Amino acid sequence: MAAYTLPEGFTEFDMFTFGTALLVGGLLGFFLNAISIVSFLTVKEMRNPSNFFVFNLAVADISLNINGLTAAYASYLRYWPFGQDGCAYHGFQGMISVLASISFMAAIAWDRYHLYCTRQKLFWSTTLTMSGIIWILSIFWAAVPLMGWGVYDFEPMRTCCTLDYTRGDRDYVTYMLTLVVLYLMLPAITMCSCYDAINKHFKKIHHHRFNTSVPLRVMLMCWGPYVLMCIYACFENVKVVSPKLRMVLPVVAKTNPIFNALLYTFGNEFYRGGVWNFLTGQKIVDPVIKKSK
Repeated sequence: MAAYTLPEGFTEFDMFTFGTALLVGGLLGFFLNAISIVSFLTVKEMRNPSNFFVFNLAVADISLNINGLTAAYASYLRYWPFGQDGCAYHGFQGMISVLASISFMAAIAWDRYHLYCTRQKLFWSTTLTMSGIIWILSIFWAAVPLMGWGVYDFEPMRTCCTLDYTRGDRDYVTYMLTLVVLYLMLPAITMCSCYDAINKHFKKIHHHRFNTSVPLRVMLMCWGPYVLMCIYACFENVKVVSPKLRMVLPVVAKTNPIFNALLYTFGNEFYRGGVWNFLTGQKIVDPVIKKSK
């Protein structure tokens, strides 16, 4: 068996630990989101415009799970076996998944606002158009580093790839700050305003159907620390940060698909009935939305 030099700052145990974390998180997220996807495709009653957003979120998240499982495989090998081109593709695929996932979280918040507050019906034409735009924009912004605005390269452990935040050059800074505005600040503002309006509606009808503060908190809990590190890299030398800490943050971020499945599939009163039908064959009557007085 060929010997491979361990990345600086990592031991054999570190490689095994991070690989195991990626493997467990990836498999759990893959399993939960696969249930969401297959349920939508097999249970006819689930196939409505609102649930289509949840379905797309699960597709984006299961893609991120596959990205994490690839990194877990490489971690157990102790090296990246797919070459530099494979690294670029891995970073590209992961970026598409992340951008689409965050976008669909915002789209679901917008849809829930209309569902509970304005009672405006969502049409298939609107859902399909919005979903198409989200995927096209996610692919475009993820492809930008392949065209020279930013670079995909190895994470500190050298078994997975992402946007190279260690360069800190003008291309990285401008690209990263653009992503922060478009894919963190705008979705966060959308989610905050929509869920705040929903919470006020719930108070008015004295019936809280779900905790409106959880979706935004979960997104920021998973992605916030990693994004803060990337922003820090825009202004300071991020290499002074421990390589292990720089690996912990993306591993934490990759747990987001697990929480999304629990929140938007199994915790969604309009989606979990279809999942239960898929798993058991038993149908559940859809809940009725109360009008505010």
